[in-house]
Amino acid sequence: MKTIHKLVLKSYLGPLVMTFFIIMFILLMNILWRFIDELVGKGLSMGIILELLGYALITMLPLGLPLVMLLAAIMTMGNLGENYELLAMKSAGMSLPKIMKPLIVAVSIMAVGSFFLANNLVPYSYRQMYSLRYDIRQQKQTLEFQDGLFFNGIDDMSIRVGHQDPETGLLTDVLIYDNRSTDGNMTTTMADSGYIRLSDDKKFLRVTLYNGETYDQSRNSQRWYAQSSLSRHIFDVQKLNIPMEGFDMARTDAELYNNEQTKNIAELETVIGELEEEVNTSTTRSYEPLLKEHIFTKDNTVLPLPDSLMYDKTGFRAVEAMDSIALLDTRAAEEVWDRARTAAKSSRGMFNFDESSAKESLNQLYRSKVEWHRKISLPISIMIFFLIGAPLGAIIRKGGLGMPIVISIIFFVIYYIISLSGEKMAKEGTWEAVYGMWLSAFILAPIALYLTYQATNDSGLLDLDWYIGKWKAFKERRKERREAKRAAKSNG
Repeated sequence: MKTIHKLVLKSYLGPLVMTFFIIMFILLMNILWRFIDELVGKGLSMGIILELLGYALITMLPLGLPLVMLLAAIMTMGNLGENYELLAMKSAGMSLPKIMKPLIVAVSIMAVGSFFLANNLVPYSYRQMYSLRYDIRQQKQTLEFQDGLFFNGIDDMSIRVGHQDPETGLLTDVLIYDNRSTDGNMTTTMADSGYIRLSDDKKFLRVTLYNGETYDQSRNSQRWYAQSSLSRHIFDVQKLNIPMEGFDMARTDAELYNNEQTKNIAELETVIGELEEEVNTSTTRSYEPLLKEHIFTKDNTVLPLPDSLMYDKTGFRAVEAMDSIALLDTRAAEEVWDRARTAAKSSRGMFNFDESSAKESLNQLYRSKVEWHRKISLPISIMIFFLIGAPLGAIIRKGGLGMPIVISIIFFVIYYIISLSGEKMAKEGTWEAVYGMWLSAFILAPIALYLTYQATNDSGLLDLDWYIGKWKAFKERRKERREAKRAAKSNG
């Protein structure tokens, strides 16, 4: 490898690592904001939270990698241009494509690696994230008592405390309503003080109360307000061990979560084939009976008819056929119309039922095709964004995080809007998945080629002085034309 290529690669490595961590941090904050309601108040360990955020962050890599490549390429070539290193290389006879050659090779390797990442690691992370989020949702909130307010985080129990000592955890003025009895009886407990804590394994509620009273209300019939008994018990110390469920972190099998996002290319191809066959079968099952039995039962031009309903040799229809409703009297015509309406409603109901049963399969088919093309298009998107960023950096000749970030955000917003629009149309079936998922590539690829051409020819595309010079030259040409026209008129 040439020394100049090592210099270019070394200049690219720093911005690449820095932009990767910046973009991932921004995506991480977005993920944390989305999941904050699920994480608060569950008493989760830091390991569980970091595990969830890690899986979620991996699922965001297909979105962040194109932006990382774009920003890193602009910063690298901008730094080289700003420090006149790019000018020195061109003065030595190196063209821009030759200068970019080591970067193109490196980005191509990363693009290929991104495919395997999206095909293997991302589906695995989706399964783990779905499983972990479900487990977190199932876990109940930790015991957090607020002064004067009821805590209802335990099934069939309500607990109110007057005050909780933040250091010792001692509760004062404790009131407990217990409705856990299967026969409908309710127990009310009042105590001057006590402790209420979960056991270490979070499977039992340890209750220790001091100086209180317990009231048991027994309901002997459905008319509890008329026939009930109340017993009272005074205690100095009362200890209870109440079995609890949902406070410990139970982990479910991640393999139970199975959708198009959790599949790789091979699995998606198998699913797509099965769904296409199912959709075709459902469509045939819906349309054939509808055509044969309800719509074209008497029309031999659409479907073949039995011999008894075909034209006879003289050209007249059989007795079962009817030439025109106009030949019937009013009552007979109304009966015919009623039968037609009934048949139409029946066929519509039958078709709607079959359509609804096949609609979910069709939606899954669209989503599976979208995911298949998403994995294939990711490496191409990375290369396109690099080929946009590198020429832009060579043109603007500005490094740092100022101008490169502004330009990167503009291009990424355009890419994101186009991608979302195409993906939405593909999932709705308005467009084929190949058009919806490759729309952004079709639009941005010509821009990348144009910018590469301009940068190779040292265009001042984003240089204000270049536009001012072009404007002045345009004005000079107009002035010369006007003077030429005046001279021609005066000579004429």
